[in-house]
Amino acid sequence: MPSFDDCNAARLRRDSRYDGRFFTAVKTTGIYCRPVCPAKQPLTRNVVYYPTAAAAEASGFRPCLRCRPETAPFCPAWNGTRSTVARAVKLINEGALDEDSVVTLAMRLGISSRHLARLFERHVGATPQQLAKTLRVQRAKRLLDAGERTMTDIAFQAGFGSLRRFNAAFAELYGRSPSSLRSSKHA
Repeated sequence: MPSFDDCNAARLRRDSRYDGRFFTAVKTTGIYCRPVCPAKQPLTRNVVYYPTAAAAEASGFRPCLRCRPETAPFCPAWNGTRSTVARAVKLINEGALDEDSVVTLAMRLGISSRHLARLFERHVGATPQQLAKTLRVQRAKRLLDAGERTMTDIAFQAGFGSLRRFNAAFAELYGRSPSSLRSSKHA
């Protein structure tokens, strides 16, 4: 973290290069801000600097409603909806849609399923279900290439709910059955 003097100079200049690198807490108001906050500058003797928003909050300060320090660079909120999509993709990759619905996934993320669909369309270009299906097929393809497991084992390990869905996904994507892909590789 920069020194007190560097922080103070950056705060007085409202220097955007320091945004997210430290937070200014004002002892007289109990509020903490970003260095770029447009609010009236407090007196230097009334400020304390913290390296993170969490540190300021742990010391009893609350976030400014004007500059919204929780949205400073390097905070998850700074990424906006990309953070939500990244969390959703991580959950889907961990199998969130293998047994649960998109509605359940959206509830876990704290948003509606319609909003989740809009975010996926904007950031991923596919629906959550399409992403989950693609990830399942990729897992299944790796399992097919890796060894001699049965098709049923591969289907369930890859996250498919049934052998029929497993076969249908491969037929749709490759135009062939999973077993024909395995036999052509080993032939």
